[in-house]
Amino acid sequence: VVYPFDPPPRCHFQRAPMLSPLNEKVRRLTRLNIDHACFDEAYVSRSPGEFIEELQALNPVEIWVGRDFRFGRDRKGVLNELAAVFNVQVMDPVCCPCGKVISSTRIRLLIAEGRREEAQALLGR
Repeated sequence: VVYPFDPPPRCHFQRAPMLSPLNEKVRRLTRLNIDHACFDEAYVSRSPGEFIEELQALNPVEIWVGRDFRFGRDRKGVLNELAAVFNVQVMDPVCCPCGKVISSTRIRLLIAEGRREEAQALLGR
């Protein structure tokens, strides 16, 4: 089960440009042979406890997140809360060949600077 945010929090709250439309996310996720993708705009209003309760109903074997993962309304849920209930695995940041972290912020900056080819490469396109 994958919980991709649509729209991503930065797009929802800060009106940042969307990097991948929903149909593209679904197409890419399909290639990963996942069983379910949960898209739900209500995530932004759920409390951290409500989010954890929903995950408990799924009974996950493990949960993979990034180091800066926050969840629930106002991003109040922190990694330690999740790890107290579930087997949480923290992913290291993904870096490009030059060693810089690949992030949506970096990609948006490249696009704003007119460096579209570099941005597209970081997006895996």
